[in-house]
Amino acid sequence: MAPSNDHGPAPSSRATWTDERVIEQLFTHFDRLMQSPASVQRLRRFILNLAVRGKLVPQSPNDEPASELLQRIAKAKARLVKAGEIRKNRTKPVRMTETPFALPQSWKWASIGDIFLYDAGTKREPAKLNKSEWLLELEDVEKDTGRLLARIHVSGRASKSTKSEFRVGDILYGKLRPYLNKVLVADKPGYSTTEIVSLRPYLPICSQYCALALRRPDFVAYVTRLGQGTKMPRLRTEDAIIAPFPLPPLAEQHRIVAKVDELMALCDRLEAAQLEREMTRTRLTAASLARMNNPNPDESKFQGHVKFALNNFTPLTTRPEQVKALRQTILNLAVRGKLVPQDSEDEPAAELLQRITADRSRLEKTGTIKKAKSLPPADSANAPFDLPTGWTWARLPEVGTFGRGKSKHRPRNDPVLYENGKYPFIQTGDVARSGGTIKTYTGRYNDVGLAQSALWPTGTLCITIAANIADSGILAFDACFPDSVVGLIPHDSLECARYFEYFIRTAKANLQDFAPSTAQKNINLGILTELLIPLPPLAEQRRIVAKVDKLMGLCDKLDGKLEMGDDRRECLVEAVLYDALEAGRDIAA
Repeated sequence: MAPSNDHGPAPSSRATWTDERVIEQLFTHFDRLMQSPASVQRLRRFILNLAVRGKLVPQSPNDEPASELLQRIAKAKARLVKAGEIRKNRTKPVRMTETPFALPQSWKWASIGDIFLYDAGTKREPAKLNKSEWLLELEDVEKDTGRLLARIHVSGRASKSTKSEFRVGDILYGKLRPYLNKVLVADKPGYSTTEIVSLRPYLPICSQYCALALRRPDFVAYVTRLGQGTKMPRLRTEDAIIAPFPLPPLAEQHRIVAKVDELMALCDRLEAAQLEREMTRTRLTAASLARMNNPNPDESKFQGHVKFALNNFTPLTTRPEQVKALRQTILNLAVRGKLVPQDSEDEPAAELLQRITADRSRLEKTGTIKKAKSLPPADSANAPFDLPTGWTWARLPEVGTFGRGKSKHRPRNDPVLYENGKYPFIQTGDVARSGGTIKTYTGRYNDVGLAQSALWPTGTLCITIAANIADSGILAFDACFPDSVVGLIPHDSLECARYFEYFIRTAKANLQDFAPSTAQKNINLGILTELLIPLPPLAEQRRIVAKVDKLMGLCDKLDGKLEMGDDRRECLVEAVLYDALEAGRDIAA
């Protein structure tokens, strides 16, 4: 920690000029620096940090030094003791902890117990409270700013516990973590919960400065470090009274408060502008995606909307959730035939489906595959949207081998199934984490485990029907899985299951609607069996998968760019803030 200012030279006026230049630089480049999360809150803390270090306003040689102010405070405290207004045992000299940073020469470090009567509020039982008085609770104070959000009277709240009575001018401090930034100056008398303590200056000084000094980052860190208690740690009186407090001359206290108010008002405007800009971008993004997700669009305008969105999604998207929405929109376009053009030379999907059906019938007759349950023709009247020319509606059992996994043995974690295992066994979590391709497994079955299960081949589309509803992924290896996962082995004519995996992602929200409201939601095989799938011609499936893969790659880059941009802005902000806080140290040395 830095030494006390008592042993160092006074900062020169050039240090103040340097600080002001850095502050001006920060605000000048705000748009670039402050697009990272919680940027305005960080700026507020930065201003506060400058304020309590004597770096926000210039010092004046005409100000009464803080050392003399401390002497007057000590005399005022002695008078209060002599008059019997303060118990003598509450005014014993206290040992201040080590000071965290250097201060200007006219300032002085002091302990909180030297300046304030800590926890000054008189304790009142609920029955003795004046119903018309103000009753303050922690939820009424805004974090960081100290703004009063609500003023509620005793009559408006149930008061079953002891309260602390406070006076006008008391600094009301929330000593309970995580509310350490909630500090308020009382403008009216009232009561508070005992987790809010009253700090009453022995001599009238600038209470607003005292409040912002109690919100300073190093004091928050001090209380966080020493907080006592398991569930919601709080500051002990013994630790509070020895905490260091940066005391400026009284005149400078008022200048600091005026400057902080000015800069905090600017922060309010910056925050409002930032919020409005983000809301505008969000509305534009949402409107653009909504136009593309319209199931029955105006075709004369639709392609223009798609082109605009895909060409501008980089400037339109600034948050990960917007990229996620864009991914979903791309998939929606893909399975509705809106992402790539149709080609009249492609074999129609109906003919493809007929060939698959004929081949399955042949294999069933020869006993090569198990005979599947016959399905009635797909009812397009219940379809959610119209299909392009060349497409048809199909069901999962019609495009491949479809069924539930198996894991009959109980308990499923019985070591007898896994000892010296060699067959990967996946569960719903592996599918949920797959990102479309399943590369992890929960365990390895041995021959005993395999005998009570079934081995599904690489390329199987897996869909969860319990726990995580309708998560999907394609096996990157042969594997077993339980009956909480269903599998689709696409027919040889279809080459791969990627198009169907993309479709399941788009249908996931609707599938979840079928899950009963039980502790563990699940859907059954019958629901997936009846699910209508928009089936494109095989050649168009290839084009769709290639296009989606390309656009998902762009989305991956955009996610990375957003993350990298946040990281770079964070580093730049840190550099500027560090420069501002350290400015003047080399000049003063």
